[in-house]
Amino acid sequence: MVQQLGLSRRAQPVQGDGADNHVSKKPRSFFIWTVGCQMNKADSERLGSALEQLGLTPVGTPGEADVVVFNSCVVRQSAEDKVASALGTVKPLKRERPETVVALMGCMVGPQTRELARRFPYVDLFMRPQEYRPLLDVIGERLGVDWEGCVGSLAPSHPGVTAYVPVIHGCDLFCTFCIIPYRRGRQASRPVDELVREVERLVARGVREVTLLGQTVDAYGADLPDGPDLADLLRALHPVADLERIRFLTSHPIFMSERIIQAVAELDKVCEHINLPVQAGNDAVLDAMHRGYTRGEYLRLIERIRRGIPDVALSTDVIVGFCGETDEQFRQTASLLQEVAFDKVHLARYSTRPGTIAARKMEDDVPETVKEQRLKALEELQTGIATRNNARLKGTVVEVLVEARDDGKWRGRTRTDKLVFVEDLTPAPFPRREGETAGKTDLTGRTVSVEVTHTSPWSLRGRTVRRDQR
Repeated sequence: MVQQLGLSRRAQPVQGDGADNHVSKKPRSFFIWTVGCQMNKADSERLGSALEQLGLTPVGTPGEADVVVFNSCVVRQSAEDKVASALGTVKPLKRERPETVVALMGCMVGPQTRELARRFPYVDLFMRPQEYRPLLDVIGERLGVDWEGCVGSLAPSHPGVTAYVPVIHGCDLFCTFCIIPYRRGRQASRPVDELVREVERLVARGVREVTLLGQTVDAYGADLPDGPDLADLLRALHPVADLERIRFLTSHPIFMSERIIQAVAELDKVCEHINLPVQAGNDAVLDAMHRGYTRGEYLRLIERIRRGIPDVALSTDVIVGFCGETDEQFRQTASLLQEVAFDKVHLARYSTRPGTIAARKMEDDVPETVKEQRLKALEELQTGIATRNNARLKGTVVEVLVEARDDGKWRGRTRTDKLVFVEDLTPAPFPRREGETAGKTDLTGRTVSVEVTHTSPWSLRGRTVRRDQR
């Protein structure tokens, strides 16, 4: 089970409190706590799949589990603090039941774990991202099995309507503010045929939409012998039967090629949504961040994307208060957001991450009060932009893939990644599936046409207008 609050170089086990006593019990259950990005969620799902294949059962709390895993994020200080707090809650459990296996994985774990072992002596294993082997070795030893002979595909065993598929791990770019390349390593793409097989398995298990993941997903394939790119991968996945939608994130502006834009435009299953982090709107700040493009180059790329994909929705990431950012440089970021009018903007205040280039060579000299003011200013600006963008959709009909039911309404997303709540249907004008009764139609996994009746900056609301075709 993945607990969302939001694999491979070999690691060395670290003995925690009572660790020499914990070989007596065979593990039967596990709990995984996850914080951070979509890649972390995918990593947790894949580890969970491996543990289930070894016969372990997911449970809802650490207290019920024989194996407890914390999957960590350190992209911001608040995320690292959350991990440290969560780890502290398991210390009494480890004291009471020393045979419990406690593991810390993810971006909090670097090449050296001595300091982590000092801070958290009750943690048995420290594993870098995608580094599942150390834990599986321990589980296999306790179960008395060769886990490599038991574990096959790491695709989630019980996925929902949508699923994340990591296609490229690591990053080669070394932006000055980012710790990811130091924790996830260099770029490593998975072969096309392997990914096609994984998506086929997911679809057979009920998935209707996949999101291809990478720190720089549009750099996919550059390290593979035959040199396929993301466009080739999209075209290879498009024919998979019963797969309805394909998304990808996160893209980097320097890798967003015309071939990728063309593939999005031509392939019916690929959604018209591109996440393209800009981070700042001033050339000097972009240069200090080592982003590899200018404001003008970014804006020209946006023009090419919109020309090739007229109905595209664009989202981005922005950091405010980076080292040395002046008021004028910040205003240029605000003006870029106004000019592009993104559908969604992920905003963050800059915080120094130890080990990054910025931490070693730059001064975090923007006061926290100024960072907060700038963050609030952009939040207000983007709220207005999103309000206007979404208001244009009122009265239109959008295609929604229903994912779940919340508070009496069905919830799903449009092809352009708009969150939509669909009013309950009485009676439901859809063909019933096996086991359904009148008035009890389950829309989960169905694609429905929805007339938008209400809009807000964050979501849409509407009602179905015709029978689905699937």
